[in-house]
Amino acid sequence: MTTDDKKPTPSVTENGKVHLRWYRVASPEDLPEGRVKTVSCGETSVCLTHHDGQFAALDNHCPHQRGPLGEGSIENGWLRCPWHGWDFHPLTGKPPGGFDDGVETYAIEQREDGIYVGIEEAIPHVRNISDLMTDTMVNWGVKWVFGMVGHSNLGLADALRRQEQNNRLTYIGVRHEGAAAFAISAYGKLTGRPAAALTIAGPGATNLLTGLWDANVDRAPALALTGQVQTQVLGPGAFQEVDLQAAFGKVAQWSQSVLTTSKHAELMNLACKSAILNRGVSHLIFPDEVTEIPVAADAKPGGPQGRLTPQTIAPPGETLAEAVQKLRAAKRPVIIVGHGARFNMPAIVKLAERLNCPVLTTFKAKGQIADSHPLGCGVLGRSGTPIASWFMNESDLLVVFGASFSNHTGISAKVPIIQVDFDAMALGKFHPVTVPVWGEIGVTVSLFMQHLGEGELAATDQRDEIKQRWQIWLDEKRSRLPDDRGRGLNSATIFEAMTRLVPDDAIIAVDVGNNTYSFGRYFECERQSVLMSGYLGSIGFSLPAAIGAWAATQEQDPRFAGRKVVSVSGDGGFGQYMAELTTAVKYNMNITHVLLNNSELGKISKEQRAGNWEVWQTSLKNPNFAEFATACGALGIRVTTREQLDAALERALAHPGPALVEIISDVELV
Repeated sequence: MTTDDKKPTPSVTENGKVHLRWYRVASPEDLPEGRVKTVSCGETSVCLTHHDGQFAALDNHCPHQRGPLGEGSIENGWLRCPWHGWDFHPLTGKPPGGFDDGVETYAIEQREDGIYVGIEEAIPHVRNISDLMTDTMVNWGVKWVFGMVGHSNLGLADALRRQEQNNRLTYIGVRHEGAAAFAISAYGKLTGRPAAALTIAGPGATNLLTGLWDANVDRAPALALTGQVQTQVLGPGAFQEVDLQAAFGKVAQWSQSVLTTSKHAELMNLACKSAILNRGVSHLIFPDEVTEIPVAADAKPGGPQGRLTPQTIAPPGETLAEAVQKLRAAKRPVIIVGHGARFNMPAIVKLAERLNCPVLTTFKAKGQIADSHPLGCGVLGRSGTPIASWFMNESDLLVVFGASFSNHTGISAKVPIIQVDFDAMALGKFHPVTVPVWGEIGVTVSLFMQHLGEGELAATDQRDEIKQRWQIWLDEKRSRLPDDRGRGLNSATIFEAMTRLVPDDAIIAVDVGNNTYSFGRYFECERQSVLMSGYLGSIGFSLPAAIGAWAATQEQDPRFAGRKVVSVSGDGGFGQYMAELTTAVKYNMNITHVLLNNSELGKISKEQRAGNWEVWQTSLKNPNFAEFATACGALGIRVTTREQLDAALERALAHPGPALVEIISDVELV
């Protein structure tokens, strides 16, 4: 029976007091004698029974542990619960032995067109703790929740449903909670704002940990909302009981349980404020009994008013003066930008133009300055270009904005360094720097420009040298395009085509592996935004991250609205969260996934060879991923030759929904 078969009609019982709404739930032939089934009457789940020639409608929940009676059976004249075998009379709902723990029955009528069940009109919803807290969360600007609805978060989920009905937020149901965590991490990295992940207790909550660690180490604001077993059974080891505050440990810079006596709006205020100001993970734990407790009629939600201060912090005068003095005197200064400088690039580019100096990026900051800009030199480090490393090694002063000094980046400690960061603990974190400057990057750059003034500087114009170095690298890349061992396309060819065809303003989520290193070397950025699992380096990041990025493109924020989202991974990374392609299909997300399939964990094989180990357990048994994408409802295209590549990418990028381009690639030609 479909939903369209239900014909609810308002009615009144004989005493004229109880208003019932009647639902057509079945035809007599749908339920043979001696059988039971579950039917839905609006939001009410009902166990429909057929016993001794009569039909009856019972509450579908066993009073023991709410087992689904409609999935049980009638044995020896008794309706038996499928979970623990408790018995009830199939027509009256009463238990044997005269006990009083029976189940409620509902009015039932057999009419000419079928069997109808009468349900009392729903009592108007009473605002509860979950409503108050989700109201507060939305007031703080949380617009998206990613997650899975389950038995220990149903009260909270119902409040989120009401928020979505009122167009105050959007909920995205994923296939694995880990994908929800990566999605909110990527959303936070891209926008600087938190999104939320919803899970049940136990395994649902612990499945968040990898993605939340990604947010934690890359300083992305994120909000985790986890269910929990009832407080009264915490401790002895109830089903799905996990000590969530202990489990989340250091991944959450703020973690609290929601209790009946809590100041509920205030808890959500603190969670959101901490996520935003500390640029990390906030975690709220909702015991099952708390979520539906009514709140006072005058209980007011919270919000950011009076809670946030502008973060436009200027550096101390003495360090500012020392930094400006060194900028004036440097002959070959070089600017290095990290992901932390992503919202301040126009000002930084103006400073570079004033100094006539190269701008290098960390891998996480790839694309923050166009590779075509006369001062842009690409990525520094293991995933980078020889251009960037050349200018760093030839410099006499490094000016570093918002970078973490990862060993993958390899910022030289042998050159004098001015380091600017909003986080005082990030300054000189791994080794001393010449001038540590604590201040908001945009404010600090403006002060640098102001103090440098219009006078002459010692810096030489390095533009011609940058152009020469780029030409050397471009010639080298072109020389690699014909490489062909007959085992798939080489990476230089793949990313040369993507450079030409991916929109200049696309948002690109990149996975971990050989595909990542090749992307860093070969793809030339214009205005694209690049997302990656930076410090954690977690395989499987790209597709869930693309889902989080897609959410940002649906907002009114002019920085992201309407932009194309592209995801890049290897076959190993895609295999981790490939079911999320069905999530993209369900919500018709305009995401193009480019999958480099070499049937191997190629980066690990490479490391095994480099360490003189045997290559072991890195081969992969893959399906035809393009056919898999088609089976999921997406556009799937397989590329096996160079001649097919452009047309496949063009078709996938033009497709208005989810698309996957599977490219058979050579594991050695990276």
